[in-house]
Amino acid sequence: MNLLYILTFAPPILVLFYIVKSDKFPEPLQCIMWAFFTGCFLCIPAGFLNNIFIPNMEYSFIAGLTEESLKFLAFMLLVSKKIQFNERMDALVYGAAISIGFATYENYTYVFLLGYEDPLYIALLRIVSAIPMHAMCGIIMGYYLGLHFYTKKNNMLLKALFIPMLVHGIYNFSTGFGGLWYLFLFVIFFQIKKLHNEFISDQLFKTSEYERKTK
Repeated sequence: MNLLYILTFAPPILVLFYIVKSDKFPEPLQCIMWAFFTGCFLCIPAGFLNNIFIPNMEYSFIAGLTEESLKFLAFMLLVSKKIQFNERMDALVYGAAISIGFATYENYTYVFLLGYEDPLYIALLRIVSAIPMHAMCGIIMGYYLGLHFYTKKNNMLLKALFIPMLVHGIYNFSTGFGGLWYLFLFVIFFQIKKLHNEFISDQLFKTSEYERKTK
């Protein structure tokens, strides 16, 4: 198989596999794939909106607004009512699946369709940049959506929308300042890992997946 295809598609799939396997009560494969391909599809309206609101790369931070709002809308309309969504970890898994699906199709676009002179370099760069950024935004969104639906904590819905927007926007903005984006992702990674580990710990002594929704 062509190395370029492996570098384009394997990294996001491996990240998704890790997140799915971290769930003590794994979600049905068809539901994971459905969320993943929903994320892929979101690249179409995101591209349309970005073409309208982002006149040049100086305004690339606006993509945090358009892309994360579409992912949030997809979760609220297409995931939150599903019977398979029955505990807080599920929100994190589906949120990540949507976001990684988006990252995968976006990766394909950058590597194969935009005509870069060195697509191999683009593929390698995105393995350590855009792919983890999208995955981490999905985990953040899923974490706060899980708290919104399965706890009585306030303002979780707003955090589920605006914190990923902020992280995505800061990342895009920082790419204009050399390697600052790398430092930003490095710091954010450890915060995201804490959120993920919190939900993993919540599952340790559970014998059943089901949780009663509070919303």
